[in-house]
Amino acid sequence: MTEEAQELQPTAKFKAVTPLAGAQLKRMAVQGGFAVDENTGQEMIRSLQGVIDSLEERWSALTKLQKSPRMSSTATAQWVSQHMHGTATDAQGLLTQLEAARAEFPTYVEAIELAKKNYRERDNENQRDLKRIDTEI
Repeated sequence: MTEEAQELQPTAKFKAVTPLAGAQLKRMAVQGGFAVDENTGQEMIRSLQGVIDSLEERWSALTKLQKSPRMSSTATAQWVSQHMHGTATDAQGLLTQLEAARAEFPTYVEAIELAKKNYRERDNENQRDLKRIDTEI
């Protein structure tokens, strides 16, 4: 191996990041471990809703990935067709991941709504405590 090729070798392996499931985030919000202010929460929901809307608009086109693309009958073309289908529909496939995200996003929105409520309640409680302290002094 040349020195240049050796320098291009990866030095560390990347770990797969496990996303926080919507149910976990919602559980955190229910337990009070997740709070977010109104403006930030609204921006988060707006962003998620934009992704949801975009997926819905494109869903019929995306589901075409469930079928192997038509190609010639050569062995290479058939292998490529099956490979393309597999990368879209296997456990880590694009369509599989988009379906999972599509199912999770509404729960994320619910969790953010609960987190906004948590923030309001904490803020109100803090205001009451500060007023109480102010009157005691």
